[in-house]
Amino acid sequence: MPRGPGLQELTLTATERERLLEWTRRHKSSQALALRSRIVLGAAAGHTNREIARQQRVTAQTVGKWRGRFLKLRLDGLLDEPRTGAPRSIGDEQVEALIAKTLHERPEGATHWSSRLMAEASGLSQTAVVRIWHAFGLQPHRTESFKLSTDPLFVEKVRDIVGLYLDPPTKALVLCVDEKSQIQALDRTQPALPMMPGLPERRTHDYVRHGTTTLFAALDIATGEVIGEMHRRHRSTEFLKFLRTIDAQVPPELDVHLVMDNYGTHKTVTVRRWLARRPRFHVHFTPTSASWINQVERFFSTLTQRQIRRGTHRSTVELERAIKAYLQTHNRDPRPFVWTKTADQILESLKRFCMRTSNSGH
Repeated sequence: MPRGPGLQELTLTATERERLLEWTRRHKSSQALALRSRIVLGAAAGHTNREIARQQRVTAQTVGKWRGRFLKLRLDGLLDEPRTGAPRSIGDEQVEALIAKTLHERPEGATHWSSRLMAEASGLSQTAVVRIWHAFGLQPHRTESFKLSTDPLFVEKVRDIVGLYLDPPTKALVLCVDEKSQIQALDRTQPALPMMPGLPERRTHDYVRHGTTTLFAALDIATGEVIGEMHRRHRSTEFLKFLRTIDAQVPPELDVHLVMDNYGTHKTVTVRRWLARRPRFHVHFTPTSASWINQVERFFSTLTQRQIRRGTHRSTVELERAIKAYLQTHNRDPRPFVWTKTADQILESLKRFCMRTSNSGH
């Protein structure tokens, strides 16, 4: 591709290209450095300043500036120049030692570092510790949970279900099915205090239980509409009743593809016989420990956030009435969840995650 009139050729060594790509991908790179790296990569690919400016949504003068800086100073030219001010009181060796201690050691008598404990162990001030942790994106006080599926057919099931999401079959309905069980009807022991200017809504921490119910739901991935049914129990008997409801509500000329998990009530002899007598029903089981692939779980999360968590229900009937009202409101203006990742992208992401966990030393 021509570089344009008067543009000096820009070539990269393998090391430079690798470093630039790293700067564009690394989460903790500054946005400015990532932009400069993309500009240089575009210039190395033979694009003109104007083309790069249009792609990166900057001016051609900005592109010309960083192209010239790189040609003159190479990678160092993309870094911010030192600013005037007081000299640094904390050297790179101290920062490196603090980061290493944070990542690879534990404080005595505690499960994780606090800024106060690290300040005592490192000899730095608590403020300096907080600044360094913030700069490197370290949050020792936080932890997240995960669960990797050990399903031997994990890859096949992911490809099957994601294929349904991205390229659903014609003359068919794809429904994500599951039950949200043990939904508790909770009433606070004292009336809540309403929100006021400068004050959030306040409620007691304790509550009274008034029974539980179960919501069986089937999410249409094409429209976002939900078929819902309430039952006090969640046995295979209730699940079979829900399947009959689905059968009655879906037009008979359409095939029905059900995405659901491996819960015992979904695979009883009675359920399997019922499905076998109805060839238009096709079941796609999710991998074990992979509820994230079932889109109805996202709907359950929204239901919990908007209706259940802060609701006050003095009876199970009142709770069921609130859930049914939410379903009616949702179905008046349903919006489908947009699935964007391909199966290959999901499997590649899990591969990187597995490599991280296998090399973590735990």
